[in-house]
Amino acid sequence: MDVSLTKKQKLELYYFMKLNRSLEDRLVNLFKQNKVVGGLYGSLGQEATSVGTAYALGPGDWIAPMIRNVGALLVRGYAPRDILTQYMARYTSPTLGKDGTSHFGDLKVRHVVSPISMLGDLIPVMTGVAMAGRYLGQNIVAMTWIGDGGTSTGAFHEGMNLAAVQKAPFVLVIENNGWAYSTPVNRQVPITDLADRAKAYGIQSYIMDGNDVIAVYETTKKAVDQCRAGNGPVILESKTMRMRGHAQHDPAEYVPKEMFAKWKKLDPLERYEKYLTDNKLWDEKTRKEIDARIDRELTAELEIAENAPFPPPELAEQGVYCDDSCHKIEAVWKRPKEELMPPKSSVDPVWKLSATGSIEQGEARGAAAAENVTSGGRVSIDAKPHFDAPVKTIAKTKPAKTAVTKSPVAKLPATKSTVTKSSAKKNSARKKRS
Repeated sequence: MDVSLTKKQKLELYYFMKLNRSLEDRLVNLFKQNKVVGGLYGSLGQEATSVGTAYALGPGDWIAPMIRNVGALLVRGYAPRDILTQYMARYTSPTLGKDGTSHFGDLKVRHVVSPISMLGDLIPVMTGVAMAGRYLGQNIVAMTWIGDGGTSTGAFHEGMNLAAVQKAPFVLVIENNGWAYSTPVNRQVPITDLADRAKAYGIQSYIMDGNDVIAVYETTKKAVDQCRAGNGPVILESKTMRMRGHAQHDPAEYVPKEMFAKWKKLDPLERYEKYLTDNKLWDEKTRKEIDARIDRELTAELEIAENAPFPPPELAEQGVYCDDSCHKIEAVWKRPKEELMPPKSSVDPVWKLSATGSIEQGEARGAAAAENVTSGGRVSIDAKPHFDAPVKTIAKTKPAKTAVTKSPVAKLPATKSTVTKSSAKKNSARKKRS
């Protein structure tokens, strides 16, 4: 598989990573100035994972970002003002000031599905997107991200099982940044590599250095190509580190200082700058030009965001419920619909069960069981995990006659009470005591 990058593409990777970090630095300042409405969730130290994975997708592919995937949004064409105004709850934001963080999407142009706060739920959703794209003949790949803690949710397992069974063209990126809020990975799972969870579903998985953007891109590109070729879903585990707390309000005092010191030496941006220099892909002039461009763009974008108005009060009652006029989503067919209908369908509309027996055998088995139940007989079923075991019918037997001892009570007149000898003795003893 050709996963080579041109010099221009490699410099573009630097641009997106540096833009990601610089944008979040501006957001930190805004947060301290009380201009951010709600929380601020940063991706310091994880930029290579967001940028590298998203960069490996094609223009028609779909993504569903999480709170630390600002880099992926930038790669997909969102401008910094979209992220800035979203955090600042301005009327010009993608959600018109009604939501925060990365909770916005674009189903028409950028193919971005909005995040779901219930972690893990995006996995079955994006599996469905992948299956729908295949059904429509679009040849697309769907991707979403999940943290290490999110892999312990039920939706994670249900979604991955569905993707595996359906061989959906779906890539799941596990951002193993060491901490599920304040819970370390070794306190929530009994395995070292979260990629090993793919074995339970019989699918492919890869582990990648999440702080090496080239390694992330190359590994993701292989996974994307495999999915697009029809080989089923792939799980990617990115080994990385969240260099701040869960959110801006979290000082992350639970993280050992030695751990921060270790990962600081593996900073993805500094490593990539060294890579570009060592491989003579840029000089100091080129670097300064890119950095100046980023600073210039962010300054202009921030000015636009800060001057943007807040949403009007009457907007609160709009867009709460969807009617026919709010939006219209139509399937984009890339194949003739007739291909999916008999007799042109590639799948014969008849169930064929080779490993577990046939429909005919199941019908015969059911008929035999019904006949024996009706006639008073019994059916014995072999305790084997398949349906092709022979039906064993036990010969019908008549119930054995049981000797019944007639009670003398039945011979006495109905008007007289019956007392046994033991009862009479007890009654006599009671009278003497009294």
